Amino acid sequence: MNHTQYYQEQQEAKRLHDRISSFLDDFKVGTLLGGSGIRKLRGAKPLAVFAAIFSLPFSGVNFSRGIVNNPELRFQKDAAYEFLKNPRYNWRKFLLGLVTVVVRFMDVLTSEQREKVLIIDDSTYDRSRSKVVELLAWVHDHNANRSLKGFKLMTLGWSDGVSFLPLDFILCSSAKASKRLQGIRKEVDKRCCGYKRRMEAMAKSTEHLESMVKRALALGIRADYLLMDSWFAFPALLATLGKHLPVICMGKDMPKVFYRHQGQWLTLGRLFAALKKRPGKARILASVAVEAKKEQKVRIVFVRHRHKRQWLAILSTKVDLADEEIVRIYGKRWDIEVFFKMMKHYLNLERETQLRDFDGIIGHVTIVMSRYVFLAFEQRCHDDPRTLGSLFYACSEEQQDLSLVEAMQRLLSLALDKARAAGIIAEDAVLAIVDAVMGFAVDILQTGKRLAHSTNLITAS
Repeated sequence: MNHTQYYQEQQEAKRLHDRISSFLDDFKVGTLLGGSGIRKLRGAKPLAVFAAIFSLPFSGVNFSRGIVNNPELRFQKDAAYEFLKNPRYNWRKFLLGLVTVVVRFMDVLTSEQREKVLIIDDSTYDRSRSKVVELLAWVHDHNANRSLKGFKLMTLGWSDGVSFLPLDFILCSSAKASKRLQGIRKEVDKRCCGYKRRMEAMAKSTEHLESMVKRALALGIRADYLLMDSWFAFPALLATLGKHLPVICMGKDMPKVFYRHQGQWLTLGRLFAALKKRPGKARILASVAVEAKKEQKVRIVFVRHRHKRQWLAILSTKVDLADEEIVRIYGKRWDIEVFFKMMKHYLNLERETQLRDFDGIIGHVTIVMSRYVFLAFEQRCHDDPRTLGSLFYACSEEQQDLSLVEAMQRLLSLALDKARAAGIIAEDAVLAIVDAVMGFAVDILQTGKRLAHSTNLITAS
């Protein structure tokens, strides 16, 4: 390696370190950790341990090289493991707090007319080579159409169509005990976060979707719609979630799910066959407002499949929304697919550690999601020119905070410094000029105040 390339890599590493440090400082990550019950352990500051684990993929090292066998760290590996495994640490509160602050920053850059959405989806957390991981279970991978050992990562995210941010997640094991390869292996207090997380993991995944949405909305996260995939397109779930936000989701032709049209209950396939199709090669084939069970009214838009001679159905609980708008808004759901790919392939969600403790896995997943929040923030700052506008407004506010006397002092100081340097007048004369000008300015201000006070009295009388 030549010296130029080595120097460039060193500079790039330094710039990356500076950006990470700036992110942790600007968004007060240390304060958020403390507010979530994540405090000093074994003499190591939580922020230092968090930053060390957070930086691993950006440095190109795994957990073993970067934490366990790294002599440059100021803490031992036991501190890092206990940092991740502590069942009392409220990692959910930390992630929600961090993303809420970043969402507020991005809201400033986004017009009020643009739709903000919440997105719910799940993805597999593969632990196929593991045997004794706590709550390890057989889960079905819909993409590969096979079962594997691991978990389901149910995620709620926020998007404005440009940036995606993960808000909350549930690491699901299996609601059926027969599919769980391992049970709870750690005794924890029933009042702590670790116990509640374990109970969530063993419940049916859809039971906690409403609570996830309510937590996000309670923190002031603004969203106009909730987007979901076809795996969640059940009338009961649409009715439950539709109480909080209008829902737009992909439909699926299921034999036990019916929609009422012209007095008949039809499956999605039979409903499409009964509708009049638009002529030609129209992308939107048909649309209709129907009634689902639970007295839930929905609009179904049938779209031509791009690669197959089939159709796709998109459901919206907001029935007065235009067909084109339903399709356009649902397109924002793709952001969460990009998020899952980034998490697995680039941010080392599944490969970085071989933790067997359920609390440790929860802590690690939270840190990996924090890495994605950092990348989304950096990308927005780099790509959106309006981020420079915030700097302009910050400077403008600072100038407006100056009083007239302070401004005159700054101007006089600059002028008289140049006079001293040029040797035009003596030091005593300089001080006399300053005293005279400032005394005159104070007299003008006091006179102005007296005149304004007299004018107010005359007006009042």
